[in-house]
Amino acid sequence: MAGLLKWLVLTMGGVCAAIGVVHLALGVDSVPGEGAAGATVDSRERFYGAIFLGYGLAWIWAARQSPIPATAVRWLAFVLLLGGIGRLLSMAVHGRPHWFQVALTVTEFVLPPVYFWLSGAAEKEQCRGL
Repeated sequence: MAGLLKWLVLTMGGVCAAIGVVHLALGVDSVPGEGAAGATVDSRERFYGAIFLGYGLAWIWAARQSPIPATAVRWLAFVLLLGGIGRLLSMAVHGRPHWFQVALTVTEFVLPPVYFWLSGAAEKEQCRGL
């Protein structure tokens, strides 16, 4: 389990960091359906891109630890789940967004339980000395 967890955590970190770089570099042009937004939304998007880059680097940091800190993985997964909850709130208030945002919402609810489970299993393996 520890090997699978390491691979998934590292992949998550790489993907999040790459997404952060794209949003930081392209601003509002990185968001499907947002081409008409102005300078305020572009500024916010680039700021959040930097934050997401940092979030991805935190996943990478966790993947590079030995053993991978289960508590850190759980917190990072919880943040992802909170993002999904935020998207659901947005859908409730403003309606259905671009289909890609809906797909992201699904992954933000599917992946955290996987990380919770894998981090717990890896932690148990470590305690048993496997």
